[in-house]
Formats: sequence, C-alpha cells, structure tokens
Amino acid sequence: MEIIGIDVGFGFTKAYNGKNSVIFKSILGDATDIHYRSSLGEDSSTSNLHITLENKSYFLGNYAELQSNIREFTLDQEKLLEEFVKILAITAASICTDTSAPLHVVSGLPVGYLRRDHKKLKEMILGVHDITLHNTNGEDVKKRINIDKIHIIPQPIGSIFNMLFDKQGKIKNRDLATQKLGVVDIGFKTTDFSIFDHLHYIERGSLTMDTGISKCFSVIANKLRQESNMNIELYRMFKFIDSGMIKIKGKEYNISNLKKRVYTHAASAIASDLNRLWENDWDMDSILLSGGGSVELAKYLSPNIDGNVIPMENNGDARFNNVRGYCKFGRYKWGYAKYIAENPKEQKNTEEEQNNQAPAEDQDKTNKTPYQDEAKLNNQSKGLSWLKRQG
Repeated sequence: MEIIGIDVGFGFTKAYNGKNSVIFKSILGDATDIHYRSSLGEDSSTSNLHITLENKSYFLGNYAELQSNIREFTLDQEKLLEEFVKILAITAASICTDTSAPLHVVSGLPVGYLRRDHKKLKEMILGVHDITLHNTNGEDVKKRINIDKIHIIPQPIGSIFNMLFDKQGKIKNRDLATQKLGVVDIGFKTTDFSIFDHLHYIERGSLTMDTGISKCFSVIANKLRQESNMNIELYRMFKFIDSGMIKIKGKEYNISNLKKRVYTHAASAIASDLNRLWENDWDMDSILLSGGGSVELAKYLSPNIDGNVIPMENNGDARFNNVRGYCKFGRYKWGYAKYIAENPKEQKNTEEEQNNQAPAEDQDKTNKTPYQDEAKLNNQSKGLSWLKRQG
C-alpha cells in the first residue's frame, strides 16, 4: 500500500507521495510521429510525456503544447471530469510512484463542485489501470496502477493539512487544529473561499467563484489580440507572464503595466467578495492564501483583506500546497506506520528524519496548564474525527 495525493486542476496536474512530486500542464494532445529528436533542451520526467491508456496514445503537458497537431485544454468542470481527469491522474500517479502495490489516494474538489462531483471523480480513477510510458529513447515502460481507495475532501483544506501535519501524518501544529481559519485558494479557473472551524468545514462561509488567474490571463490576451490580431491561448501565457514581455510575429509587447493593472483589479474584486462573504465571521483567527494564483496576486490581495493574513512561505511552490496536504492527511487517515511496515526501504529514511527533528507533538509546546492542553486536545480530536468519517 502506498499513499499519494493527486490534484487535477484546470491549469496543472500535480501528484505527491511524500518523496516524489510531479507537475505538468493539464493539456491533452494527439500523439504524432516525431521524425527527429534533439538531445538538447529540457529533460525531465514530464518534459516529453507520451503515454498510452486504454489503447489510445496521447502527448501531455508541454509536450502536447509543442508537438501535437490537436491540443485540448478546458475550463469546463464537466469536460474536465469526463475527458481529462482519468488520463491526467493515472499519468501523474505512474510518474510519481514505482510501486505495483495498491494506492490509497486523497484528492480534492473546489467546494462548489464537491457535493455534485465527488462520486464521479471516484468512479473515474478507482480500479486497475494499465498505462504505457513511451520514452524518447524508444523504450516503453508498462505500469499497472491499482487505485484501491480514494478519499475526496474540500480542495482548500489541503493547504491547512500541509501546515497541520508533518510528512508522517502526525500533528505538528496543534494550535492550527483549534482555530477558526479562512482559506482563499486561488487556482487557474476558480477561487475558493472556505472556512474551517476546529477543522470542521463550514458550509455557510464557503463558496467557489470563477475568479481564478485565468480571468487575468483572458484580459491580457484580449488586449494583445486587439493590438496584434493574434489569439493567444491561455495555457501559453505562463511562459511570458513573469517576464512581462511577449514577442508576437517578431514584435515585442511589454505587458508589465497592463499585468499590474489587471492583477490589482482582480485582487480588489476577490477581496471585496471575501470581505462581504465573511463579514459576520469576525471571530476568525487567521486567513491563509494558497494556490498557484495566490503567488501572482498575494502582494495585491493581502492589503485589501480584513483580517490576519498568514504570510506566504517563499521556500516552496504554492501550487503544491494542497496536494502535499492531501498526502499528509492520507498518512494520518490510513496510517503511516502501516505504510512503513509494507515498505521497509522507507523505514531507514524515516528514522533519519526523526533523529534530525524534535517529535511533532513537542514542537509547539508552550507553558499551558493541563486543563488548557486537555481542552485544546478535545477540540482538535473532534475536528479530526469528523474529517476521518468524511468521503
């Protein structure tokens, strides 16, 4: 048994098993014949993604963007589930893990789609899947991915779990488990506003809106179309959005000022929605910004939010916040000890990590009375017990 977190988003697909992480654009393309291959350029596990699943071959991610004649990309939730999720999720799992043992998967959905789509998501990826990875050297690697169990949670809580648990699924931040927290999860298509009170999901204060970073990309793309008469696909904007420069038909366009105006407007709109939605939640302890879009918008968004905003960490890729939390929660839910027992090679690494850090339960000790500690533990256990029963 191996535990893995999988997050199929509109912009990127991510997977994490505690040791390996995988990310690639959520793009499908037809598999075409490549007559000449250069040994130069990027060479990673996701740079030349060519797979066969259910007797159909695909190029995925950047490889599809570069090489496919027909490329598919969607911002439609139903199409994502029906036509993309299985291919992207199984591919991500096959790259992330080398095991043939059953996989226990934790994944998430935007809060607005959770009730409607969680059964469909399970149906799409549960079971045994035979996939072939075609390497550029001509070698084919056949894998059998056996997804034995899957647990679906509200997408934004993955970011809380990433802060709450250590890699083994042990609680390292007990204070977090006893607080009322708001999460603003800015993805490619959607922004999720979610409240978790002692880790209980609060429906009243949770909402999904189509105000992801793709809205900003669309405004910029439309402005470029007016000036250049070229339609710029949204998934192709990642490569130049950071630099602020794009070259179209040999002509350079500086979009730095436009990007700043668009991001400022988007952040203001998100903050207004958030402040209005959480107007009566004045007892919220902290607000956490997460998701890939939050990297772009954080400096514009934070000053406009009424509340204590937890600063974003600069030592990691925010796109992985949720999927890392999924994996850690999976280890809490299904038991990391069982995983270690079934994977002896991991035991040595785990022992070394434990020797290099203080026990998770001791990391946040403060001078509290036994009564205070007992009250906090009771509150925390209520929230975690509730979550264990979900899905």
